[in-house]
Amino acid sequence: MRVVIAEDAVLLREGLAGLLERFGHTVVASVGDAPALVEAVAEHDPDAVVTDVRMPPGFTDEGLRAALELRRRNPELAVLVLSQYVEQTYATELLDSGGGARIGYLLKDRIGDVREFVDALDRVSGGGTVVDPEVVRQLLSRRRDPLRRLTPREQEVLGLIAEGRSNASIARELFVTEAAVAKHIAGIFTKLDLPPQADGHRRVLAVLAYLRA
Repeated sequence: MRVVIAEDAVLLREGLAGLLERFGHTVVASVGDAPALVEAVAEHDPDAVVTDVRMPPGFTDEGLRAALELRRRNPELAVLVLSQYVEQTYATELLDSGGGARIGYLLKDRIGDVREFVDALDRVSGGGTVVDPEVVRQLLSRRRDPLRRLTPREQEVLGLIAEGRSNASIARELFVTEAAVAKHIAGIFTKLDLPPQADGHRRVLAVLAYLRA
């Protein structure tokens, strides 16, 4: 198959390219950041993408968000995400994209088993879904009840946020200071794993978690 690789670590990127070519695949582009990944896919129209989660410029979840964008543009594109950790905020959305077909999410430890890694890419490109057991465990743990980690007061604050209340309004309702409200909201964002880079949207994301529970 024709593959685009996105990985900021040069040695790992070159190692993946050599590995895939050894198994008969063609690496049409090998890039080191998320914008270059999007451009390479547009230029080469590959059969599959292998991408890291953390890449320049922010080294947070650029690769995962780029994969989401690519899947929105083409749900048939096979995408295998490699990560050192489970990025819960966007992982579920990625795994839901395209009906869950042609998608994979593996922790980087799996690359140590060459045959397992290549087989995973083959299954993904063939229309399957491959998810690391640790990824499944963490996502299922979160989906059972995303609000169970909140204290009763934090749940009360979140309920008022869902009503569209401002911090000042919440403070008046609960007879506390605005500083106390801000502290509760910060705790809510942390416990719901809402990313700092989505700061302007975290109240909306928190409300969505509240409504889904």
